[in-house]
Order: sequence, then structure tokens, then C-alpha cells
Amino acid sequence: MDWLAGGDRTELATERIYAAAAASAALHGLDRLNIDEVAARVGCSRATVYRHVGGKRQLRDGVLARSIARIGAEVAAAVDGLDGEDRIARAILGSLETIRTDPVAAGLLAGAPVARSLLDSPRLAGTATALAGLPVDDAVAPEWVVRVVLALLYWPMPRDDEEAVVRRFVAAAFA
Repeated sequence: MDWLAGGDRTELATERIYAAAAASAALHGLDRLNIDEVAARVGCSRATVYRHVGGKRQLRDGVLARSIARIGAEVAAAVDGLDGEDRIARAILGSLETIRTDPVAAGLLAGAPVARSLLDSPRLAGTATALAGLPVDDAVAPEWVVRVVLALLYWPMPRDDEEAVVRRFVAAAFA
């Protein structure tokens, strides 16, 4: 049976490849993505993966971008209509909640140091800026917010304590 039957072949191939790569990243982390494993999961050749998404770097970047977009959309809905300290606090706390339940993000964090590809992603800082309502000309604030989120992901506190810390020490700093 044709694995690309039922729609635009290029779009279907790309989406299926990224879905398989996301599943692999959830198990092994982004830095250990393996094109042969992804191709086997999809049921295609290694050349097909290269043709539709590129090499390992493009595949990793695409999985990361899709995960950031998925998490960002959920958090954006949670902060809609908020501003100031409330928006920053809800953006951070919503990010923590969403990341903890996202298979790719949770897989990135499970028992491994922060992936360099995650920290180097300009999409992450841009997403933090947009979701927290930070000034676009401030390059340091989103980096700090990302580090706060990562610190709380790696060293979680009871949820009520997390909220108190975020509101008292992070959101209040932007007041």
C-alpha cells in the first residue's frame, strides 16, 4: 500500500516524517535523532527523508520548531487578554504546565542536560518575548525567562510554591 495515498504527497510525506522524528525525539532526545530510525518508523527510505525535510540538522530544527509552535499556541491562549505581571506569570506557569505534558519537550528534558540546540534556538527567545509580552528590543529578558522556565523544569517545586516564586521574584521584576 502506498504510504502517501490520500492527499498531497509532499505535504503528507513531510508531516509523517516530522511525526516520526518527534516520536524518536520524545524517546531519545533531539540531539540523538537518527535518520535511519525515522525512515524505518515512516516506512520510507533514508533518501526520502532527505528529499522532504533535509538532513539531520533540518529534521531536528523542524521538530523543535513544531514543538515550540504547539506549546506557544497553548500558552498564547492562556495569556490572551492579560498584560503586565499577570501575563508574565501566566506565560511562565503555562509554559511549565504545557512543556511537562508535551511528549517532545518532556523527552528533551528527561534525564539529559539541556540540548544545545534548544538553548541556541532564536525561536525560543522570540516565543518567550511574545508570550510574556516582553519588549522586543530587550534581548536579555527573554533569555532570563527561558532560564527560569528551564530551572523550574529541571528542579521543580510544589506547584503553589512555583507560582509564588514566579509571581514574587520574576513577574514583579518586570513591574
